[in-house]
Amino acid sequence: MLPPPPFRIGQGYDIHPLVAGRACILGGVKIPSDVGPEGHSDADVLLHAIADAILGAAGLRDIGHYFPNTDLTLQGMNSGVIVKKAVSEVTALGWRIGNVDLVVLAERPKISPHISEMKKSVAQLLGVEVGQVGIKATTNEGMDAIGQGKALAVQAVCLIYRG
Repeated sequence: MLPPPPFRIGQGYDIHPLVAGRACILGGVKIPSDVGPEGHSDADVLLHAIADAILGAAGLRDIGHYFPNTDLTLQGMNSGVIVKKAVSEVTALGWRIGNVDLVVLAERPKISPHISEMKKSVAQLLGVEVGQVGIKATTNEGMDAIGQGKALAVQAVCLIYRG
């Protein structure tokens, strides 16, 4: 039997509907917008996708296991807490964050003017350098709920390594 690899990769995904009058927080950064993601916590889809990618890389359960949406005490919670918990869980197992790479899928709000600030925020939450965080934005070209501006989604991948 071969020894386990010194690194692992995890994937995360999250999607939330957009609703009027809700704050739009992505990567811990408040984005000016007339709509925001609806959800149990602050609905930061970027941080939720990151947390699931981190947990998945270590073979752990998803964020719903640690932070169930049925727990009313978590209503409106800052999603930075979720990411810090994911980092803590994998660190306890001897892993370190290598990098995260993210794709934000949204017609609105416009993400690109805020990417630099989002990268700094995510790096701080993960305890890594800004260069270890990649964030890109794209649209769905008018197709489906995302393309019609009714939803916002994020795909994430994370590399962890023994440290």
